[in-house]
Amino acid sequence: MFLNTIQASEGARKKAKRVGRGIGCTDGKTCGRGHKGQKARAGGFHKVGFEGGQMPLQRRLPKVGFTSHLKKFTSEVRLSEINSLTDEIVDIQVLIANNVVPVFTKKVKVVNTGVVNRVFTIKGLAVTAGAVSTIEAAGGKVEA
Repeated sequence: MFLNTIQASEGARKKAKRVGRGIGCTDGKTCGRGHKGQKARAGGFHKVGFEGGQMPLQRRLPKVGFTSHLKKFTSEVRLSEINSLTDEIVDIQVLIANNVVPVFTKKVKVVNTGVVNRVFTIKGLAVTAGAVSTIEAAGGKVEA
């Protein structure tokens, strides 16, 4: 095999469309560009994202980061924080009363961080799989 014998496979190279060959042809006269306007002209292009003078989308959107509006209503609690409480049943009200989470918290998730050495029941909180196994190993319960 030599470089001068390499050929494209059958159908890989399409013939270029020949435009402007008379009105009898589909792409005659205006060559498929329509009548008048910027796109019909030679050199009639504009930069990517140009919207005809309207403020482009990439300039209308804020430039720095994103903050979820739900962020202030959700909290994450470590097992070590719950272990330090004295209550037997732990729910959102207990966590708010003990200043573990802010007052306006609506959702709480318990994560497996720290050691559990007392028995307690968690009610109405989201709990990770690792935290559930740690709580149950200590003799506690997790209720939905």
